[in-house]
Amino acid sequence: MLIMVTILLLMLCSSTGSDDQPWGYTAENKALEFGAVPASNYVTQVYYDPGLEGILFQLARTFLHVVQPNPFPQELIIEVIKQNYQHVLQQYQESENVVLMLQIIYYEIGFIICAALGIVFILLMPILGLCFCMCRCCDNCGGELHQRQKKNTDCRRSCFATSLLLVTVLITAGTLCMFAANQNFTNQIKGVKKLVNNNFQDLHTLLDQAPTQIKYIIHQYDTTKNRAFSDLNNIDRVLGGKVKVRFAKDVIPALDACFHMAKAIRVSKEALEKVIVSKRTLEEATSNLQGNLSAVRTDLGNTLNDAACKAPGTVDQCDDIRASLDTISINVNFSQLDNVDSELAKVNDVLKTDFEDLIQKGHASFNKTPEIIENETKAVSADVKKVLNDVGNMVSDFSKKPAIDDVINTSTAYLNQGQRYFLEYLPYLEKYDFYRWLGGIALCCSVVLILTFNYLGLLCGSCGFDKHASPTTRGCVSNTGGTLLLAGVGVSFIFSWLLMLVVVVTFLAGGNVERLSCQSFKDKSLFKLLDTPYLLNSQWKNFLSGYLFSDYNVNLTFDLNLTFQSVYSKCRRNEGVYSAFQLQHVFNINDVNFNAYTANVTDKFSNVEVNFSSIIILEEEAKIGLRDFTDTGIDKINFAAYFNEIKKNVTKVDLGVFANDLVAKVNSLPAGALANALRRYANNIREIYRQQVIPLEAGMSTLNHSIGLLQNIAAGLKVKVEGIITAVESAQYLIHHNGTEIVKQEIYHFMKNLIGYFTEYLEWTEDVMNNEVAICKPVANVVDTVDMILCGFIVDSLNGFWFSLGCCTIFLIPSIIIAVKLAKFYRRMDTEDVYDDIEIIRMKILENGSNGYQNEHSHDNQSPVLISALPYDTLTRFPRASAPPKHSGW
Repeated sequence: MLIMVTILLLMLCSSTGSDDQPWGYTAENKALEFGAVPASNYVTQVYYDPGLEGILFQLARTFLHVVQPNPFPQELIIEVIKQNYQHVLQQYQESENVVLMLQIIYYEIGFIICAALGIVFILLMPILGLCFCMCRCCDNCGGELHQRQKKNTDCRRSCFATSLLLVTVLITAGTLCMFAANQNFTNQIKGVKKLVNNNFQDLHTLLDQAPTQIKYIIHQYDTTKNRAFSDLNNIDRVLGGKVKVRFAKDVIPALDACFHMAKAIRVSKEALEKVIVSKRTLEEATSNLQGNLSAVRTDLGNTLNDAACKAPGTVDQCDDIRASLDTISINVNFSQLDNVDSELAKVNDVLKTDFEDLIQKGHASFNKTPEIIENETKAVSADVKKVLNDVGNMVSDFSKKPAIDDVINTSTAYLNQGQRYFLEYLPYLEKYDFYRWLGGIALCCSVVLILTFNYLGLLCGSCGFDKHASPTTRGCVSNTGGTLLLAGVGVSFIFSWLLMLVVVVTFLAGGNVERLSCQSFKDKSLFKLLDTPYLLNSQWKNFLSGYLFSDYNVNLTFDLNLTFQSVYSKCRRNEGVYSAFQLQHVFNINDVNFNAYTANVTDKFSNVEVNFSSIIILEEEAKIGLRDFTDTGIDKINFAAYFNEIKKNVTKVDLGVFANDLVAKVNSLPAGALANALRRYANNIREIYRQQVIPLEAGMSTLNHSIGLLQNIAAGLKVKVEGIITAVESAQYLIHHNGTEIVKQEIYHFMKNLIGYFTEYLEWTEDVMNNEVAICKPVANVVDTVDMILCGFIVDSLNGFWFSLGCCTIFLIPSIIIAVKLAKFYRRMDTEDVYDDIEIIRMKILENGSNGYQNEHSHDNQSPVLISALPYDTLTRFPRASAPPKHSGW
């Protein structure tokens, strides 16, 4: 166990010794940190919430979908655009043009039918109104003030009043929607200035921020260059460290093995010295012990020959003691063991070589690997730095390309001009919108006038009507109600055709814009139309590509696929102008030709030749010393003889046990001089055991430990030494013969890392140019703003207005009919029905009471009586009544 602990300590010591020789290790390169590109803050929020008016607008859109359910006529519009319009008008009789006109009519059939119905309404309402007036002047069409009495008169009056009230309420709701749509139009127009200014501000921000963002990207080349410079300045650590790591896989184990063997040589010297000392000490100790034991044995034998041992009772005990005297003798003989003085002398000769110093020199020589590589690549590093500076100048020059400034300056000029036009014409827009608002209010007021007559007529007629009064005796309030209803009918005839005219015009305009523009924008059909090849310009496959790049010698037919839809979609996704408008065809990032520079760098490094002949892992002197150590003879020591002798007991009998047995036997003897003498000999034996045997056993243990160390070191010594020397020579061969190839491999990886920095920079540049630089969200916002202003602010409000106005105008027809019918029940009649049946007269008298015929009698007016009148005798059946009787309280 002690031997194993000692070996473990030696291994720990040797490991510590090897750790004292550091060798470089280079961590993997981290990714470059380019930071965040300065972001642009855009203020435009394209969001439109019509509120409650949205329900009205949705109803109008639903109606338009019913009127025009056909999909967007892309092919038809393309055909129309491709035709020469004047040519079409001049030669409309040609078959292809006739077909084209029929297709247009078929698509617009819904609008045409509705417009035709509206025109019929416009033409018929004035005519019908004129005929109605003339008819009433001739006492027809309800013009005669005579009302027939029927049993369901009250029910009819109630039904007419309720129906008119319901129709009037519907017209009122439509009028409120008209007011809301008209006011919504104006309210939204007031917000156009701020919205459009925000769009211009965002576009200016985009153009103003783009140079700063591009400059930031250009400056980030310094990050790449600084990392490359850092690697070149620390090429001893970066490149040399990796080469050193490759060498260290063979060199470090070989030097550690040498270090362990040097420790073993030193340990073997110490062990040999201890063996020699221990052997001499043991020989002297055993010689002294042998003399003392012989004297004790002689004295004890003489005592046992005394006459007292012949006395009865003592003979047997003395004989037993006398028989055991031969065991009191030495059992070991160390003088017969081989001496190791010659082996120690040879080990001392080996130790004249300073192995540890030579191993330290090997470590120091190996640690110069990075320094050697640095010296050999110093000139190449300087050339590569110059190349990197040239690349930086080229990148800087690329950012100053005229195309970039031209695009920004041209765009800024157009933007300023557009903003100037907008601010110039906005007051006209607001001014004419005020006139439009007044016109809408006037139309609303015309409907309100009709509603006023209807509501007042219903109110006066309902409140002033007296069911007990006869038609000729109705009150003034009831009569006024009927008159107001007829006034409403007259106003309806006057304004209804004008209202319908406005409805037809706005319906055709707003409906077609909604279906052809707004709806097509929502389902992207409009983009598909605009992106039709050679449509807007016969020389450009894609109009947007030709418009933007016709001055930059770009192949517009094959190289570009720039469409309105792709630009809009990419801008909505917050991509950059570079990606959305495919500006790589104007100034391509890949035009920065790094390949030529990387090839130059590769050529310079590929010619590097590193000479490692100065690196000596282990001097020849150390190798000779290791081989001499195998010839010291320690492996030929008779370790078995040593271990056999050490395993023996020092004496033939354990002196301590022998002394105890002697005392036990003495105790059985009679007291006397014999017993006392024997007890004294027992004490002498114990003293010899304590002072000589126990120390001798400790010396044997020390000898055992030293011999054990020597045996472990000597085991397979030649094989171990040859293995160490072979490992050292292999490492040396690796450095001197394969070192250049290893360096070339690591140079390849080093160059790959350098080039990787620029590849990473290019990839980052392309990514931020596509997604972070000059984000074209404002461009999409402009399109959305135009859509919101045209479709949300204008078309929705316009469609809501004509839809509400059309509903009101249509409901004027039942309003006119019901009002004419109801007025007959409220107005005071000139005549009323008379009867020749006495029973009927009596019933009427009872029904009407004092307000009927009795009142007439009270005023001396005889009741007209119809007696057997012919059916055609209208004058007899319906005589003219005199002035109505006067009643108190009228």
